[in-house]
Amino acid sequence: MEISEIKQLQINATKARMGAIIGTYNAKSGHPGGSLSAADVLTYLYFKEMNVDPSNPKWADRDRFVLSKGHSAPALYAVLALKGYFDWDELKSLRHVGAMLQGHPDMKGTPGIDMSTGSLGQGISTACGMAIAGKMDNKDYRVYTVLGDGECEEGQVWEALMFAAHKTLDNLVVIVDQNGLQIDGTVAEVGGIEPLDKKFEAFGFNTLKVDGHSFEELDKAFAVAKETKGMPTAILMKTVKGKGVSFMENQVGWHGKATNDEEYKQAMAELEATLASLEG
Repeated sequence: MEISEIKQLQINATKARMGAIIGTYNAKSGHPGGSLSAADVLTYLYFKEMNVDPSNPKWADRDRFVLSKGHSAPALYAVLALKGYFDWDELKSLRHVGAMLQGHPDMKGTPGIDMSTGSLGQGISTACGMAIAGKMDNKDYRVYTVLGDGECEEGQVWEALMFAAHKTLDNLVVIVDQNGLQIDGTVAEVGGIEPLDKKFEAFGFNTLKVDGHSFEELDKAFAVAKETKGMPTAILMKTVKGKGVSFMENQVGWHGKATNDEEYKQAMAELEATLASLEG
């Protein structure tokens, strides 16, 4: 990728982080930590990788995306707004009664959402269904799904992965956001999922490990995924929960709570400074 393209992705990811903070602040609830760790890959998917058309969200040949860790919806909503699926000001209505943007993705109410998610472990299963449907219909679209590392403690995840490899779903890319934290503590303490790469490999996946905040590494990994035939690909991303806001980074307490007035001002000031530096 050209340096200018990387910088534009960094700008968009910073704006996505600001959108996630705006949404959760106005909702007075939500999940900022996991939203910020996934902001870079969501930006990459919608602004570099996926073949989508915001003016035609239901286009039959579009690539599909499933946010299996559905509680990180604030970042996805911000990326969709940046892409033009709906107005940016909608982010301020996050989680409000009757609003379009609810706490978890709703495919019936939000343009650009391909699957309603929230119950951990179920999104990956749906993504497998979308991928095999594409194969059966002789379609060229690809399917992408983002899971949390804590989510990988769910047994249903491994049933879905076994199915994906058995059906040679090479149009499926499973992305794991490995920020190392979940609501009850560290993933290592709660579930002990490592060695995750060896487990994906044992389940028949082409498995890649990247820095989830490096657009250069993400770009190389998705290129390999596209060239891989006969087996699905897993991209295991090492990330920082709360990435981009100093007092949120690597803090388990920011899994599921909103900023107060003072914290909101500090978070936005830090992100605005990052944005100014990138745009300067």
